[in-house]
Amino acid sequence: MELPELLAPAGNMTKLKIALDYGADAVYCGGKEFGLRAKADNFSRDELIAAVDYVHQRNKKIYLTLNIIPHNIDIEQMEDFLSFLENINLDGLIISDPGVLQLIKDKDISIPLHLSTQANTVNWASVKFWQNQGLERVILARELNKGEIAEISSKTDVGLEVFIHGSMCISYSGRCLLSNYLTNRDANRGNCSQPCRWKYNLVEEKRPGQFFPIENDEQGTYIMNSKDLNLLEEIPALIELGVESLKIEGRMKSVHYLATVTGVYRQALDNFQENPEEFIIKGQWKKELKKVSHRPYTKGFFAGNPGSKGQNYGDSSYIRNYQYLGQVKGFLPDPGLAIVKVKNKICQGDSVEFFGPGGDILKQKITTIIDKNGELIDEAPHPESTIKISVTNPIGENYILRKKIKN
Repeated sequence: MELPELLAPAGNMTKLKIALDYGADAVYCGGKEFGLRAKADNFSRDELIAAVDYVHQRNKKIYLTLNIIPHNIDIEQMEDFLSFLENINLDGLIISDPGVLQLIKDKDISIPLHLSTQANTVNWASVKFWQNQGLERVILARELNKGEIAEISSKTDVGLEVFIHGSMCISYSGRCLLSNYLTNRDANRGNCSQPCRWKYNLVEEKRPGQFFPIENDEQGTYIMNSKDLNLLEEIPALIELGVESLKIEGRMKSVHYLATVTGVYRQALDNFQENPEEFIIKGQWKKELKKVSHRPYTKGFFAGNPGSKGQNYGDSSYIRNYQYLGQVKGFLPDPGLAIVKVKNKICQGDSVEFFGPGGDILKQKITTIIDKNGELIDEAPHPESTIKISVTNPIGENYILRKKIKN
């Protein structure tokens, strides 16, 4: 049985490389212009050229987001950007606005076109419409259940892509005006301030300064939050649906998140392919997904309307059981030292885990830390510094270092 593509986010070149190392078949990224993640690092034009080359050397695919809802002021610059994109050999361009599609047709751009989830596609008639406009793939809205996806798949010929993991909007697939209204930052042009994650209370007109929780919770309420999507347990059903691509959300998430989530879904897909009849969801995969920073998990709408309890929750804070400490940049086999780029505090005596592509998890205590001058130190000097750590097993480049957070 042919597996769907595993599609992972790439917020910058480092994350792109991690995504591929941990098993993504394809990555999606944004340029410095016209994507919906303006706060991500994103890719300059020169970086996009390098990224396409890097991905294609590994026989993988790269898609670019061009999915803002543009205003008149954006059009001229977008035309110039499209002319540049035509010549760098992208595997797909993710768009959402009919005007952008018209620009692409007017300029005779030959890049394969994918319809963004921002277009809110929830029925087979819409999919057929976009297919007739020349799009090769439709990224379905997250608000669809399994039966609806199956019906769309049976009645259309275009490739379908579905989200399987990551943050969800309480609005319809991201079409939200809260950010515009409250902070003058346009969510539909890539600059969302995420006011849905804020804590809200009720204020009565004649009692200014008195804040009443909408629900009986001393911490207030979070009426517009959504839990995070997690469809790991639905891998067999997703494969049976015949969708073309399974998408992980998170261009602004950490390297730890990207490596962990991509690695888990890669293992699950490969295990299914090896033995579909005896496939089971391993407990270790579930544990790994709980080690990344996340909100409470939900299957979203996949099994039906989740209701308020299935999507909302009472706290906007993330669950953080593990801390991302750093990324391995190299290994010196003699005398057994991992070269680590530091992200968070690393101390002698820490009990840590190294994990890498394929699901390897190596646990040990930190016994030796060496700074850039070759001096023994008790803790890493600062984030972004490079240190050497003695390791008890061989460690590969781009392994991730983390530790359990003590409550």
